[in-house]
Order: sequence, then C-alpha cells, then structure tokens
Amino acid sequence: MSRSCYGAPTPMATLVIESTRSGFVESLHTVSVAVVSAEGTRVAYAGDPERVTFWRSAAKPFQSLPMVQDGAADRYGFGPRELALSCASHSSEPVHRALAMQMLSASGCEERHLACGPHPPLSPAVAEEALKAGIVLTPRWNNCSGKHAGMLALARHHGWDVHGYASDGHPVQERIQDEIAKWTGLPSDALVKAVDGCLAVCFGLPLSAMATAWARFGVSEAPAARRLREAMLAHPELVAGKGRACTDLMTAFQGDAVVKIGAEGVYCAALPKARLGVALKVEDGDARCAAPALLAVLRLIAEQQGMSLPMTGLEHHAEPRILNTRNEVVGSLRAAGTLAFT
Repeated sequence: MSRSCYGAPTPMATLVIESTRSGFVESLHTVSVAVVSAEGTRVAYAGDPERVTFWRSAAKPFQSLPMVQDGAADRYGFGPRELALSCASHSSEPVHRALAMQMLSASGCEERHLACGPHPPLSPAVAEEALKAGIVLTPRWNNCSGKHAGMLALARHHGWDVHGYASDGHPVQERIQDEIAKWTGLPSDALVKAVDGCLAVCFGLPLSAMATAWARFGVSEAPAARRLREAMLAHPELVAGKGRACTDLMTAFQGDAVVKIGAEGVYCAALPKARLGVALKVEDGDARCAAPALLAVLRLIAEQQGMSLPMTGLEHHAEPRILNTRNEVVGSLRAAGTLAFT
C-alpha cells in the first residue's frame, strides 16, 4: 500500500479510496485519473489515464453548449440561473423543479415533453420529504430535467421535431455529438454511444479526452463556454444542491475550480488558473468514492503546482463517514496513493 495522498508522495501512479471499518481497511476502490493541460499535454495520471468510460453527467456543460451557441438560450431568455440548471445533476429541490418548468414554458414545451423519467431525489432530505408527503414524482423531479429542458429549447429554436429529441440520430443529439468531438479533439465517429439513465445519448471516450475538454472549458473565451462556466460558478446551488459535493466544492473554491460529477464514479474538473483539466473514474463505479477521489487529486495538483485551494470545510467530502443503522460512525472513506507527474 502506498502512503496517503496527504503525506509524502511515492513514485507509484496508484490512487485508491480505502473503505475502513473500526480502523481496518475493509475494501479498496481503485481510481484512474487523467490530468491534462489546455494545450492537450498530459500533466499527471494514476491508473489508466486512457481508460474509455462513459462521461455520463460530467458531460453536461458540453451537451449544453449548442443551446447557447445556436441562440436558443437568448431566444428564450435563459440567464445564468437557467444555464447553470442545464449543466446540473440537481437535487430536486423546489427551486430546481420550478426553474426547469420555467425553462420548458419559455420554449413552448410542457413537462410531458421531457424524455427523462422520474426517480427518487438525489438529496436524501428531499427524498424523505417527498415520501412523507406522498408525492407522485414526475419528470421535473429528474436530476437531468434542466439539461432536457435545454435540449428541448434547442429543438424548438431550430424547428426540429421535439419527439425523440433525446434519441441517437435526432438532430439535437447529432449537434451535441459534433460539439463533444470538437472539445475533446476526437473524431465524432470515435465516440462510443449508449443510452444514459435519463434516456439521452451518453458518450464513451478516454479519460484523457475528457480532461482535455474540461481544461479547455476552464479557460475558453468563446462566449458560450464562458457563459456556461460563469453560470456554474455563480450558481453552484443549482448545479447540485444543499450539502452536495459539486455545490460545496465550487462554493469553497471561489472560482478556482469548476467541477461536475457523473454517474458510476466519474468526476471532472477544470482549474482555470493552472489551465488544467481533471477526469477520474472510480473503477468499480462506487459513487461514494468520487468526491474523496477528486479532492485527493486536487490537493496533489495544488501541492505540486504550488497552488492554494481552500479545503477548509470540505472534510466531510474528503473523508466521508460510514455510519451504522443507529447513525454511529464506524468508519470512513479515505484516499491513499498518489499521482505520477510527467
């Protein structure tokens, strides 16, 4: 076992999240990481930085770019709040649901047009409230409803049929695919395509390509990219929600990092001042490990680059507690290992 990433680094390019119970390491979760500059040069890695996996919700800013670039956002009056929600995996808080509905109404759509189905809110508190109230969940509760409202706006703006807007082959998805190819530097036909949990197309690509796109997104002066980036930073509460990692990290970093989680242990970030992008994958898909893995990577980059990233107040994300059924602390998730800097 290599030493903790918070201690002196070792030459091994290995990063793991240890799941501990009563001080004993019960499970290990290996993490692959790619850190790439905005110029496309690999700066650091752990595990397999060329691992191909699905980008899932960490692709949302790039899926939202066509809506802004093509004029749909301006046509329907989408400001920073709406743009932030289009990039969100939100917690289904009242503000999230209301804003998604406003976006739909602005483009002449209704909730019935949303391809995404309902699911229990990502926020345990909101999920508990909905259960106690006996609420029948509808598509607006889906964490991706803002993204889908943006896709529908893009379809309306171009006069495309809103039916099937989330499916492969629809002009909306073809437009998004072209944009993702542009930002990642990959040929469009090199992207692996599948159906995401919200029914939209999701794309599989190497972690290094994801990191490249995020590095470019963090420093781009292209109007659409800048507007989306600034919207996420101005409204982190809309990108995730109360107590969620994306919201807390962007709030704490005060513009020094833009972050977005994806399903199955994917997390991406842009560090604009360092001109770096980060993409990681918890190999077994354990979503609990994604935030501590990202914070470990960001701390290692900061140490190596001589940067200052404010980590105070993020301890519960860096080392989440493991509780028993009486809500007693019995262990934690903690990062161990290091990055190899090239």
